[in-house]
Amino acid sequence: MLNKINIQHSWKESLEAILNKQVLYMLLLGFSAGLPLLLIFSSLSLWLGEAGIEKSAVTYFSWAALGYSFKFVWAPLVDCLPIPLLTKKLGLRRSWLLVSQLSIVLAISIMAFTNPAVEDQLIFMALGAVLLGFSSATQDISIDAYRVESVSVNMQALVSSSYIAGYRLGMIVSGAGALYLASFFGTTPDNYQYLAWKNTYHFMSLFMLIGIIATFLIKEPDIRDKKLTYKANEYLGLVFTFAISVFVFITWFVFTSDISIHVKDFLTDIVYSKNLSAFLVELVRLFVGIFIAIVAAKLTSKTRFVSNELIDQSYLAPIKQFFNDYSKSTALLLLALIGLYRISDIVLGVISNVFYQDMGYSKTEIADAVKLFGLIMTLFGGFVGGILSMKLGVMRVLFIGAFLVVVTNLLFITLVYSGHNLPVLYAVVSMDNLVAGISSAAFVAFLSSLVNVKFTAMQYAIFSSLMTLIPKALAGYSGSIVDSLGYVPFFIIASAIGLPILILVYLANKQLKLRQT
Repeated sequence: MLNKINIQHSWKESLEAILNKQVLYMLLLGFSAGLPLLLIFSSLSLWLGEAGIEKSAVTYFSWAALGYSFKFVWAPLVDCLPIPLLTKKLGLRRSWLLVSQLSIVLAISIMAFTNPAVEDQLIFMALGAVLLGFSSATQDISIDAYRVESVSVNMQALVSSSYIAGYRLGMIVSGAGALYLASFFGTTPDNYQYLAWKNTYHFMSLFMLIGIIATFLIKEPDIRDKKLTYKANEYLGLVFTFAISVFVFITWFVFTSDISIHVKDFLTDIVYSKNLSAFLVELVRLFVGIFIAIVAAKLTSKTRFVSNELIDQSYLAPIKQFFNDYSKSTALLLLALIGLYRISDIVLGVISNVFYQDMGYSKTEIADAVKLFGLIMTLFGGFVGGILSMKLGVMRVLFIGAFLVVVTNLLFITLVYSGHNLPVLYAVVSMDNLVAGISSAAFVAFLSSLVNVKFTAMQYAIFSSLMTLIPKALAGYSGSIVDSLGYVPFFIIASAIGLPILILVYLANKQLKLRQT
């Protein structure tokens, strides 16, 4: 696939590609992917808050979205496990898509039929939220794999732009749309009405029909060159091994939750930073949990019910394949680029809303500028990035996007000195979101070009998890940097950490070109 990553097309070909039916299909699937996210986060948090649930309990529900960060763990199941009856009729990708979408509908319905104000029912709300997070992440795995396998590399940036546009629209419906519906049905912070939230979530489940219809409209990719040759009991063994590993991992976190609180307090007295101590403790818990889960999987694999060949083919072969497709040095360079490309904009993004408030902008002004106008610019930037990637080649747009992120981060300094100035706010927000759309489209196309179609779901799930891991970990210290240095130095730092990315893009492009010669 890489030999096509820098193919350049005429402006006419690039613009006409927008009319490709795959662009429409990815818009619909993107909507289906974006819809569930805020039903776990902001909309659910407001529902629980109105129902009188304590804030500490409300925040626990955000853990239901951990599936998005660890979806690579069960991506191999999506990549190789046939679903009885459905896979023969729909194909592997479409069958998994349909099952995950129906599971999302079920999860939303469970939440809708649950009144969190009734203490005994809160557990069902939690189970529904966990099922929603898991099902939604599974749908993401399936959509990413389908997109990579069904669309040529030169079209990846454009269909990715369409997917991102649909994703954002889905988030608007489940975010602002859900709140409008709940208010329309009569619930308020001072007058909680369970029936209003119940009807709202039922409406949200109906919107999933858009994704389900898209699943029946698309065709199963015909480029998959691997065959499903294992027996049913071997696939069940793989599922059993996965279930045991997940159980052990969750048990470890539950068992150490109280202990970790005391360790964090002890460590805070040593490092004088509550955030740093929390990060270090959770990092250790994570790696120990992963290690224990792997040991449990190893022990389970020694039983006669599990096929070691299938486990190796599902989990180890995709990683080995990636290093076989590239030299070790090139593979490590590509992984570094994947893990760091978004670091500059994510580090700045987590503190941006706080910054706008500190500059004297009201919530309404921020919503109009960032959530509405900014969204429009992001969608526009995504399609611009897709068209430019077809015209100039993905790697050039990837470099241009990284450079523009460095520049636009510096533009935030003008807001510091301009005071409460709406035209300047709209100018900075428009440039920031336009560039974000352009760079995101090129970056997703770049990730897609690296994937080997033998292991599409697993490899892309690893890439998509890696691309936010380091940036989000570092972004947790954005507030501390601002408190210590102020906004102007922070924006300079946020911009400067994007400069090494330009070098990584240049080196990666050079290495990929050498491999093509």
